[in-house]
Amino acid sequence: MLIRLIFLVLALLATTAGADSLESAIMPGKVIQGHAKYEEECKNCHKRFDKSAQNQLCMDCHKEVGKDVTLKQGFHGKQSTDKDCRECHTEHKGRAAKVVQLNEKTFKHGETDFPLKGKHADEKVKCADCHQPKAKWREAPHGCFDCHRKDDDKAHKGNLGKDCAKCHSEKDWKTTNFDHSKTHFELRGKHVDVKCKECHIDNKYKDAPTKCIECHRKDDDKAHHGVFGAKCESCHGENSWKNDLHFDHDKDTHFVLRDKHRDTKCLSCHKSAAEKLKSTCISCHRKDDKHNGTLGERCEECHNARDWKTPKGFDHDKDTHFPLRDKHKEAKCDKCHTTGLKYEKLALDCWSCHKKEDEKAHKGDFGKKCESCHKENDWKKTFFNHDKDTKYPLRFKHGDVKCDKCHTGKLYEQKLTQVCYDCHKKTDDDKGHHGNLGDKCDKCHSEKSWKDTRFDHDKDTKYPLRFKHKETKCDKCHTSPGFRDKTPSDCYACHKKDDKHNGQEGKKCEDCHSEKSWKDDVRFDHNKSHFPLLGSHVKVECKKCHDTAEFKNAKSDCYSCHKKEDKHELRLGKKCDSCHNARDWKTWDFDHDRRTKYRIDGAHKKAECTDCHKRPMAGDKVLTPTTCAGCHETEDVHEGGFGKRCERCHTTSSFKDIKPQVGR
Repeated sequence: MLIRLIFLVLALLATTAGADSLESAIMPGKVIQGHAKYEEECKNCHKRFDKSAQNQLCMDCHKEVGKDVTLKQGFHGKQSTDKDCRECHTEHKGRAAKVVQLNEKTFKHGETDFPLKGKHADEKVKCADCHQPKAKWREAPHGCFDCHRKDDDKAHKGNLGKDCAKCHSEKDWKTTNFDHSKTHFELRGKHVDVKCKECHIDNKYKDAPTKCIECHRKDDDKAHHGVFGAKCESCHGENSWKNDLHFDHDKDTHFVLRDKHRDTKCLSCHKSAAEKLKSTCISCHRKDDKHNGTLGERCEECHNARDWKTPKGFDHDKDTHFPLRDKHKEAKCDKCHTTGLKYEKLALDCWSCHKKEDEKAHKGDFGKKCESCHKENDWKKTFFNHDKDTKYPLRFKHGDVKCDKCHTGKLYEQKLTQVCYDCHKKTDDDKGHHGNLGDKCDKCHSEKSWKDTRFDHDKDTKYPLRFKHKETKCDKCHTSPGFRDKTPSDCYACHKKDDKHNGQEGKKCEDCHSEKSWKDDVRFDHNKSHFPLLGSHVKVECKKCHDTAEFKNAKSDCYSCHKKEDKHELRLGKKCDSCHNARDWKTWDFDHDRRTKYRIDGAHKKAECTDCHKRPMAGDKVLTPTTCAGCHETEDVHEGGFGKRCERCHTTSSFKDIKPQVGR
């Protein structure tokens, strides 16, 4: 009977229809009314043999919950990720069952996106006040205005917008915390004490006036009649309309008020707001000009703001570009101003007036710059200082030379050079060099004495002379006349003939040699070469390996030097360092097992190297056989009957030992 029942179940599982009928038959109970239309299709909520997939199937239908879980928001999104939907929402309890069991008293509102704070957490506030009867819990409004629209209509009539949180908080609706400084109009001074309705008429908070004139137009009309424009803040401050005046005419305008101007009322100059006033005296004082314009419009040249009637007098030193000094002060005006015009343009150079005096004294040879030597206090005395007034100060011997020795033509037309050679090449001063040392005489000579020289090769060149180089004569290195050719500073350029290495060691002689002694002071470090000296090599004399000064010809392999000491007669090759080291030739170490492909064991350990290695190596190739028969062919009592692989039967411990043979 049991077997028949099993076959019946298997038959039902063979088709989908059969499977659904079976699932319906074994379903624990009816689903809720909202899921009734899905009851016949179990796969909508269940996946065969996979309970973990049920959560995703739930969220595929309940997309809002699925979105909260994905974004970790809302009540479901903040629950544990390991929690299954069926832990809270059980099914198959009948059509009238409630799958959402929410206890209003124990529900933790802090696990939602809207934690209850302040008055919201008061016990008097009921869930139904925010959550409508037929609406989902998640559909409850979050914004203040959504719940407090009536409160806003009563107080503000919607004039302040919907962002109630800007002024109100959950603690107390009546207590506000609006910060006016966060608006475009921060309240300062007297504005702090002004009631809101004084500026916000009819509770209109948007587009409230922010310019002074919009609120204080009556005050402006009464005081200024609109003459000073609409920028009240230019003069007035918020602390007091009458007393808090900060306009500074001196700093805030381009016209500083001095003396009488300070006592003048503003309206005397500023007739209207549109009028742009000029800052010239004549623009206001044209009626006061008793000169009828004959002296021009620059009243300030004679008058000042202290007193218009008392002229300050014309000051030639300050009021013109030509101050009168010494003898010029005694000269009458008509001596220079011959036309009688106030603004006559006169030349300011001396020569224009004193041309006759110059012709008489210098005949025009010293040019037109009379002021270079003469002053206004006395025409006859000169004060020219060659050191300060030219770019060539006269020092020592130059101070005794007469002017015409150098200045042979017209003073300012002849352009003299400052090169020593230009003056001294025609004399006997350069006869020792014949021009071979160039034209920069000042490198060695000075104005004190032509014969005394001061050239310092260490300081004046980039090549300081040390040791043997100090004793060398100049012409040994400087072979061209006048040092015009750039003398090379590398050793090899001069010591090429001294190079016994025939260029093998390169051109950097200074790596081994120094200026102290070319032969004796040699400081070559062999350890920095391709063959560092180790062990016994340190004590060996150079000539033992280096037959000639061509050091690079010396070979670096052991056999080239130790050929006579090779007792193996090349049977072990030329790589002596395979066994020997530089510490001691007699001490050697060779591990045959690791360094060759032929392991030595058994009786082979007692054998000498020459027992196997009997013939010299062919280069690096070992000619020693590695098979047993290669060495033990004469000992083969089988005469080759069992082949040459002796190791199949014999061991290396003893040739007489026979390995046990399996299957024989």
